[in-house]
Amino acid sequence: MATIVSTLFISLDGVAEIDPAWHFPYFDERMGAAVGEDYEDVDVLVLGRVTYDSFAGAWPEREAAGGEDATFAAQLGDVRKVVATRGEQDLGWRNAEPSSDIVQAVTALKADPRIGKILVAGSISVVRQLLAAGLLDELSLFVHPVAARSGERLFDDGEPIYPLHLLRSDVFPTGVVRLVYAPSELPGSQTYDDVTDKVPGGA
Repeated sequence: MATIVSTLFISLDGVAEIDPAWHFPYFDERMGAAVGEDYEDVDVLVLGRVTYDSFAGAWPEREAAGGEDATFAAQLGDVRKVVATRGEQDLGWRNAEPSSDIVQAVTALKADPRIGKILVAGSISVVRQLLAAGLLDELSLFVHPVAARSGERLFDDGEPIYPLHLLRSDVFPTGVVRLVYAPSELPGSQTYDDVTDKVPGGA
């Protein structure tokens, strides 16, 4: 069964809609290497339509230009891409295919024994759907030390809550913290009355 990983850049106040003004000043060599780790051994890249349009509007040209980022651009072009979008239109980038039901598509991909790793890049709405469906295995957050104060946040209002377990963490020189979580359960069912002896000055 495939592992489904989400990778997102996020601000301290939970904004996952990237603004270059607060994202790129924190991007350094260490962070770039960590991002590269998320993209290693990816069999399928899953993208929401907005994220796909952003990728498709930039990376093919960067690959053709042959600059320093051309190798990564070619990697993105070569990988199979499943895009959450309505209709069966040609998406205009090689190895890209549309899906009108992304949860159903990812469920099938996860069960495919030929697929080892599925990466969801950005794509806030897709991450929300996969979390709600219980399909996501890892949530990789690159937390920037900045309050964005505007933009779409990762977690919307609603129920149920999503308890998470921290798998690993890294701190980069710019202050970005990489936190990798897996879905989990609450560590217990205590209420305040159960923990009064743990508060400062308690018995």
